[in-house]
Amino acid sequence: MARPLADRLRPTTLDEIVGQPHLLGPGKMLRRIIESGEVCNLIFYGPSGVGKTTVANLIAGRCGRRLYRLNATTASTADLKEIIGGLGTLESGGGVVLYLDEIQYFTKKQQQILLEFIETGDISLIASTTENPYFYVYNAILSRSTVFEFKPIEVSDIVPAVRRAVDFLSNERGVPIALPDAVARQIAEASAGDVRRALNITELCVLSLPETPDGIVLTEDAVGQLTQAGAMRYDRDGDAHYDIVSAYQKSMRGSDPDAALHYLARLLAAGDLPSACRRLMVCACEDVGLAYPNIIPIVKAAVDAALMVGLPEARIPLADAVVLVCLAPKSNAAYCGIDAALADVEKGLAGEIPRALQNKHYDGEDAAVKGQFYNYPHDFPHHYIPQQYLPDTLVGKTYYTYGDSATEQKFRAYWDAIKKDVGAQGGEGSR
Repeated sequence: MARPLADRLRPTTLDEIVGQPHLLGPGKMLRRIIESGEVCNLIFYGPSGVGKTTVANLIAGRCGRRLYRLNATTASTADLKEIIGGLGTLESGGGVVLYLDEIQYFTKKQQQILLEFIETGDISLIASTTENPYFYVYNAILSRSTVFEFKPIEVSDIVPAVRRAVDFLSNERGVPIALPDAVARQIAEASAGDVRRALNITELCVLSLPETPDGIVLTEDAVGQLTQAGAMRYDRDGDAHYDIVSAYQKSMRGSDPDAALHYLARLLAAGDLPSACRRLMVCACEDVGLAYPNIIPIVKAAVDAALMVGLPEARIPLADAVVLVCLAPKSNAAYCGIDAALADVEKGLAGEIPRALQNKHYDGEDAAVKGQFYNYPHDFPHHYIPQQYLPDTLVGKTYYTYGDSATEQKFRAYWDAIKKDVGAQGGEGSR
């Protein structure tokens, strides 16, 4: 069986690699490391199909040391011990290079096994991961490695790769293959920054289209059929998930309905209705909040409707609610207030609850002053009477500050007037 096109076309020099100019451009750090011919402990972090494995192969090929390849999804501790057992032999006297793909799937214990040999230089580790290494890679290995982040490939860089693939397939099959500009761009856009996916789409198009006397012509319709399921990067437990939900909420907070609807669409296309609903509710409470208090039950009703009808109809109430959150006035005053209060509680700044607020209506014999002395606010004008509510250690502490929204300023004016009136009448409450 023929190897995949992406493997048949794998670059053999740095200049053939698509994208990553911030790492592999002239004078960039990683390029200088590779060109030096030396090898150090490296961790490549980024999505699939952006060149991590290709760069690792080029490094291993230049250093002149024996190369081992393992994929952490299938490799075992026994595989590691087999490599370690061969250290110091004639074949690996100068040390070995271990390329470990998907290192995030190795347990902490498996990663620790490597540590001793990384420290001595017997093993030079080149690891790759699609997840944030600072969350998934053992700290001791991180401290002995340099992390390089690989980015999704730009459409403008993928188009030339698609054209090279078509030329390669044309020569390989001995058949002329026509690639219109619009189709080349369509393939590049559908690949979502993944060169491997772009090449796979190209090869499948060539295989699926009929050969005419004039050769094969790639069409937009064929590409559309092959990519109709979408190429969005999404993993409910991975970075792509958190990037999308973060962008979704930040777009609503930033009052951009177009961007918010875009990220909502990405969540729904991935079938992640729970995340779409949860972040929408959080945003309504956190970012709109007291500037438009009625938004909370409105958004809750939209979320309930979405969960009741399910996809695809769920998109309708959710779109209504997302646009409403975007267009609503914003206030995070209550959100900031609870965070400040929690910070004090976590520091141990609690203190005794004032006697007037305690849930007991008797005093022990040891109480110097007997009586609860709680003033029931509804017994007083305006349903308000000043009295101490915070513990003694926190008297005078302010957690909530009125936001500048119209609603909060109305509340502020209301309470300023009442407190002024009570003060003028000499109203006092208990301590």
